[in-house]
Amino acid sequence: MSHHLRRRAAVAVCSLLLAAGCGDDGDEAQTQGTVNVFAAASLTAAFEELGEAFTDANPEVEVVFNFAASSELVTQIGEGAPADVFASADTSNMTKLTDAGGAASEPVVVATNVLEIIVESGNPRGITGVADLADQDLVVVICAPEVPCGRYAADVLSAAGVAVTPKSLEQNVKGVVSKVTSGEADAGIVYRTDVIAAASDAEGVAIPADVNVLAEYPIAVTEQAANPEAAQAFVDFVLSAEGQAILASFGFLAP
Repeated sequence: MSHHLRRRAAVAVCSLLLAAGCGDDGDEAQTQGTVNVFAAASLTAAFEELGEAFTDANPEVEVVFNFAASSELVTQIGEGAPADVFASADTSNMTKLTDAGGAASEPVVVATNVLEIIVESGNPRGITGVADLADQDLVVVICAPEVPCGRYAADVLSAAGVAVTPKSLEQNVKGVVSKVTSGEADAGIVYRTDVIAAASDAEGVAIPADVNVLAEYPIAVTEQAANPEAAQAFVDFVLSAEGQAILASFGFLAP
């Protein structure tokens, strides 16, 4: 779906929901300055569109994104990186932030996601499920274990009773997608939203619910936020009906 069609679809969904929080300028009209948003790599496309919609409603605000693995982002914030908002792909990395006193607001889950096997377009190796990934002739890549998508992938493989020797461990989910879409790997385990974002460059093989995981995405304003007003306004926008519609248009599930 094109950017403009997706925006129209999001607005259409929004119009069917309760108007509260959707297009209500309220105090946001006074919001200004820069808001630095540190967000999980799997949120890239959706948050970029959210950022555009937010600045449409708040033209005095500039949103600057830093996308990476949640584990890397929380480390950067702990080392003093200038983050106003942190959006994680799991609760454990958000807990690291809150336990260290790094969150100024109570984290709120804004979306959920599930995992899927990503394969090359046309699925040339005929992969049908998790068990196939044990084939030693396949080049399988997953995220590193300290990264949320790596831990989730390990949970899936464990639940399915499948042993896989990955050919590489990527530092974020985009690395897995890149290896598969470029032909360097036959398959990987990523979020369903990443398969959707890859469009015609890849295909997805569903992972059954009984061995899948439900990834939760919490968001919070950081304690060190230089622009806490704009940061809270951005969080509120993500939670609004319009923000939720945009997330849904990229395949994210409701909180």
